[in-house]
Amino acid sequence: MQHLPILPILLPMLAGVLMLLPPLSNSITRHRIFAVSVTVILVITSVLLLLTSHQQGTQMYILGGWQPPFGIALVADRLSTMMVLLTSVLGLGAQLYACAGDDNDGMYFHPLFMFQIMGVNGAFLTGDIFNLFVFFEVLLIASYALLIHGGSKQKTKANVHYVILNLVGSSIFLFALGILYGTIGSLNMADMASKVRLLGEHEQALAKAGGLLLLVVFGLKAALLPLHFWLPKTYAAASAPVAALFAIMTKVGIYSILRVHAVIFGEDAGALASIAIPWLWPLSILTLIMGAIGVLASPNLRLTVANLVIVSVGTLMIAIAMQRESATSAALYYMIHTTLVTGALFLLADLISKQRGKAEDRYVIARKMKHGKVIGIAFFIAALTVVGMPPLSGFVGKTLLLQATQGMNEIAWVWPTILIAGLASLVAISRAGTTIFWRYAGESTNDEPIPPLKLIAVTLLLSASPLLVIFGGPVTDFTNLAAAQLHDSAQSIDALLPGGIE
Repeated sequence: MQHLPILPILLPMLAGVLMLLPPLSNSITRHRIFAVSVTVILVITSVLLLLTSHQQGTQMYILGGWQPPFGIALVADRLSTMMVLLTSVLGLGAQLYACAGDDNDGMYFHPLFMFQIMGVNGAFLTGDIFNLFVFFEVLLIASYALLIHGGSKQKTKANVHYVILNLVGSSIFLFALGILYGTIGSLNMADMASKVRLLGEHEQALAKAGGLLLLVVFGLKAALLPLHFWLPKTYAAASAPVAALFAIMTKVGIYSILRVHAVIFGEDAGALASIAIPWLWPLSILTLIMGAIGVLASPNLRLTVANLVIVSVGTLMIAIAMQRESATSAALYYMIHTTLVTGALFLLADLISKQRGKAEDRYVIARKMKHGKVIGIAFFIAALTVVGMPPLSGFVGKTLLLQATQGMNEIAWVWPTILIAGLASLVAISRAGTTIFWRYAGESTNDEPIPPLKLIAVTLLLSASPLLVIFGGPVTDFTNLAAAQLHDSAQSIDALLPGGIE
């Protein structure tokens, strides 16, 4: 069990390498069986890691025996293990969907998929900002190849924009790391948090510049306004399983903002405390507004879902800007909900597109879908969930978030913004549903059955919403403890340094 924290990184890495070698490399069927088996094991491992960190406290994994802040450390606390489990479940759903045929459009889908999961899990588990950069690069390189997998003019165009923007972001990331290392003398997150409050006046200015540069980098990954414009067309161009997996990508940026600006530059950082908050408030509100406008303006379902991701980013960033345990807890609950439901919606958009022929998922009149009832039921559940209608998880998440604003001056504009964005999402999703399922001309000529694996994948992701409500008590208890652990410097900083590690 002592090696449990590194398994979410090690398992997908080894699986990806093995699938590039004979005998696995010679058969797509072997790829599918092996990849799904490894992902199921990864889900089980993630559950065990979450339970271990919850019951026994934060798990540290020191690579090579070099103690922090000098060595590479993995930190498995409640927040990071929750995100690893979320990635594993989302990855399993997307992978099952791909195994129905989407993975055969190009080469090396499953190895790339595994390397993507490895990078995401590494970003969640690392306790060092430089290694966060390394894992960012791993997941980005895999995402470049996955985005263009299968090839098309639309994918190539979206990929060029995506690659250029992320290369710029990586350059800024390196500048920020150099500045912070030069001023603080460490890149271990806990060590940085303990030293940042001791900086002199001139060093504070440099550290502030480095911290705000990191906010730019993470804001780009999270699609925070004005760095959000790449996301809609990129996600809409990707194949369905890739777009579903990409639902976790913006959460990597949000998670990084939480780690850096709630721990290193949090309330205990002295003169550098909360340096990001004056920026986060207006940007999060504007992101939510722009996402709502994008949802209303979208001409097809894929773009609608992509803009719903931006809406969720704005909502989550508002919670982070509050700097309250209750708001962070609400954000964690909402993050689980929105990641899985948007992943399911990307898969549903692909099912609808294949059923409607040349009309695809555009909001135009087309032939009636052969399997419209099954897809319609799934879409109805997803629609209720994503817009926040009771009694599903979207309603619970938004209610928790709105309750967290009680007693704050910002309540006067947070409530209207979130509620109006929810109304815009409801109008857009209602338009999508009525156009796709009720407005049709003629009968379908597509007699192909829906592959069972695709229905299983959609059901797996959608089932999270009612489960989050049914087990709402234990889930919110866990998110409360995760938020408290993040905001408590004794647990998030002191316990992770030499002398505080058990």
